Amino acid sequence: MDSDLQFDMPLWLAGPAVLVCLLLAAYLSAAETAITGASRPRMHRLAQQGNKLAATVNGLLDRKDEVVSAILLGNNVVNIFSASLTTAVLTALFGAAGIVYATIVIGVLVVIFGEVMPKTWALLRADRVALMLAPSIAVTVAMLGPVARGVAGVSRFFLGTLGIRVDRTPDAAEHADLLRGAIELHGHGHGQEDEAAAEKAMLKSVLDLGDRTVGDVMTHRGSLVVIDADQPMDAIVGQMLEAPYTRIPVCRTEADNIIGVVHAKDLFRAVRAAGGPETVKIEAVVTQPWFIPESTTCFDQLQAFRARHEHFAIVVDEYGALRGIITLEDIIEEITGDIEDEHDAIKRGVVRREDGSLISQGDVPIRDLNREFGWGLPEDVAITIAGLVLHEARRIPEVGQTYAFYGFRFEILKREGTRIAELRIMPPLAIEAAEN
Repeated sequence: MDSDLQFDMPLWLAGPAVLVCLLLAAYLSAAETAITGASRPRMHRLAQQGNKLAATVNGLLDRKDEVVSAILLGNNVVNIFSASLTTAVLTALFGAAGIVYATIVIGVLVVIFGEVMPKTWALLRADRVALMLAPSIAVTVAMLGPVARGVAGVSRFFLGTLGIRVDRTPDAAEHADLLRGAIELHGHGHGQEDEAAAEKAMLKSVLDLGDRTVGDVMTHRGSLVVIDADQPMDAIVGQMLEAPYTRIPVCRTEADNIIGVVHAKDLFRAVRAAGGPETVKIEAVVTQPWFIPESTTCFDQLQAFRARHEHFAIVVDEYGALRGIITLEDIIEEITGDIEDEHDAIKRGVVRREDGSLISQGDVPIRDLNREFGWGLPEDVAITIAGLVLHEARRIPEVGQTYAFYGFRFEILKREGTRIAELRIMPPLAIEAAEN
């Protein structure tokens, strides 16, 4: 009689109790997946827009370890309780065989309805589910948090005895890698590959500004237009009119002796005010040059341009010798690619041929070629394509010589003195097509 009464209650309460446990397990599984998969950048943006639920999610993400520990603790408790309850009831009904039946029944129910279904749903809509469940998760953490912290403390102790660090946080390099990975995934699978590729290139270029120096992107002294202050003013005005630039360095005696920078508007205003160039002194219209070391990063120089409200600087090496010039446009072009206006006299210097090869000027930057054609030529050993060939050849090549490295083939077409003026580049696909 006493034995019968012992199992009367579990028999009629078993179904609802197990159902409640499964619902709790499903909720906790969805909550765990949503919190671990929620996008912190998106939640931060929503919180800034006044979304209170997003602010709650951010608070939970700030203590993710504690939140996940509390959810896992609750999930394990309800799963164990549902398994124990089902085993007790089925054992009372079927004896020892009830253990097997309970294992099968509760295993299927928990895996399908308590784990896979809710986690799949939460994984596919992590941000939405996190916002929806944020208030209830906060309550759950408040209830189970103290116990979860105790369990986490014990776990950390045993992990520490095994020599496993539990207080490590991602460093700056890891954060940068995460951001680069997100950029690589941008637009993937949305049928807008061309637009996404352009956006990805720009975003990656922004991250690279801190790694690239002005020496990598400057206009080299060999390509500079420099005004000699000792020339007659008529010649200076004529040179200024012919140049495609509004600012030009002014030197005296030699190119390394930069005495200032002249702006076209300042020069022409002075000539107009004087009624002619004869009485104008170049020293009266030049501005003080701004010298910067070639090791300055593009990001730092961009900030300096903004702070000084200037767009032009003279780049020098460690000995103070002229290396080139850097402008605000040069740095912006590192992000956006080439920007040409109606006054630019700059030629791209690359012609594609029908066989897949390219005829390139030697002073074309490697970075421009990589960005334009999706190549992977190294950018850390030289700035220009001619410099890369010289670096690999270890000598001044003769016209007609061919070199092969990095999967490419380079043929020297033209030389000016010791400088490679023009070369033919055969990318891997063109070489493969020619051989077949």
